[in-house]
Amino acid sequence: MSAQGYHVAVVGATGAVGNEMIKILEERNFPVRTLRLFASSKSVGRKLEFKDEEIPVEELKEDSFKGIEIGLFSPGANVSKRFAPIAVKEGVVVIDNTSAFRMDPEVPLVVPEVNPQAALRHRGLIANPNCSTIQMVVALKPIHDRAKIKRIVVSTYQSVSGTGKKGMDELLEQTKALLNFREIVCKVYPHQIAFNCLPHIDEFLEDGYSKEEWKMINETKKIMEDDSIRVTATTVRVPVFHCHSESVNIETEKKLTAQEVRDILSKAPGVVVYDNPKQREYPLAIDVAGRDEVYVGRIREDKTIPNGLNMWIVADNLRKGAALNAIQIAELLIREGKL
Repeated sequence: MSAQGYHVAVVGATGAVGNEMIKILEERNFPVRTLRLFASSKSVGRKLEFKDEEIPVEELKEDSFKGIEIGLFSPGANVSKRFAPIAVKEGVVVIDNTSAFRMDPEVPLVVPEVNPQAALRHRGLIANPNCSTIQMVVALKPIHDRAKIKRIVVSTYQSVSGTGKKGMDELLEQTKALLNFREIVCKVYPHQIAFNCLPHIDEFLEDGYSKEEWKMINETKKIMEDDSIRVTATTVRVPVFHCHSESVNIETEKKLTAQEVRDILSKAPGVVVYDNPKQREYPLAIDVAGRDEVYVGRIREDKTIPNGLNMWIVADNLRKGAALNAIQIAELLIREGKL
């Protein structure tokens, strides 16, 4: 790094997460010396704004990475599988937001509030976890450290922005069509998403679980560095534009009261406890959108088992669930001298 900062590339710059990465780099005053934006050939000619400057979008090619120090990738798993290793060979530290490398045992899977030490073991490539996994482990790791979590049952209510701009466009168009008594067109999702809930995110596997559900199961164990935690998940797409919400039930080895959990989480990095049901105060997607923290409420004991707890977890999936987490990883590496 020079005194002016780092040479940074955003790969997949024109997508929803790529756009958010550019915005957050500016908001957090990340030490950017130069910023280059890459996407597919169809995006060439577009310009995106960064610090009052319009930066042209370049076509992603194998020779795109000369002189780049940090690569923030969110172009889709297949593109990352092809180009991330090329970037690493060029000396780029790649932080990849796709599913391409998350379960690779050689690649750290990192949430800075949860397992920062894993990032320091990188060999040029770090994976950003699934959005729904990130917000859950940020809230659960402080509890696990205090009382050891034995089992997690999670149901997610995931916004259409998790599918990118095309998902948001489909919800908008279907909503307008319904309100104007026009025919509903389904292109992105297999069924109508407007005014509906789809218990179907990603492909279904032979065991009846979806890929999204298995991502949460496997990634949670890797990030928490504890294969003994039993995790089961049901992931649902809901007609909300921004923010994922989760109903989480946990069983711990040691007994914790609801108030003890509130106290633990109120001191946890990246967490906001917003939990006063009597005053109708609990996390809502419309309030959490655009915020960096993970919000937790509806904390209460599960009376059906000795050491059970329920909670409601909400976070902005494009920020903490994707772009922000990646940039926080880069900031961690800078602080620790690992870039």
